[in-house]
Amino acid sequence: MGSLIERARALRATIEELATNLTDNDALEAKELFSIWMVGKEYSVGDRVRYNDTLYKVLQAHTSQADWTPTNAPSLFAEILPGQDGTDIGEWVQPDSTNPYQIGDKVIHNGIIYECTVANNVWEPGVYGWQIVTE
Repeated sequence: MGSLIERARALRATIEELATNLTDNDALEAKELFSIWMVGKEYSVGDRVRYNDTLYKVLQAHTSQADWTPTNAPSLFAEILPGQDGTDIGEWVQPDSTNPYQIGDKVIHNGIIYECTVANNVWEPGVYGWQIVTE
């Protein structure tokens, strides 16, 4: 049967494996399910990792180094923003070039719901590449 600690470790591994199937918006709601970024770990494209209580997605496969933190290596990591996977509506956050909004993403900005109409959009809703959702 194993000790309580062994069973907890096995359960944690199962939970982490199942968490890989969550949408980005669901992952943001359950950040605790994802490992904390660490030095010397091999990361694959699409992995999600926590750093300073923020959830990031890995953009390039790599083995992490001390100076390649998610905040210091934007070519390796992109912060996951609410509303970016098209399954939910998130509060608009100014994206970087590594995590722009895509066609179909929906956000709330200044109390108005917008849908992104252009790929790789880093513009603020109401300026360019967004339409008001009237549903």
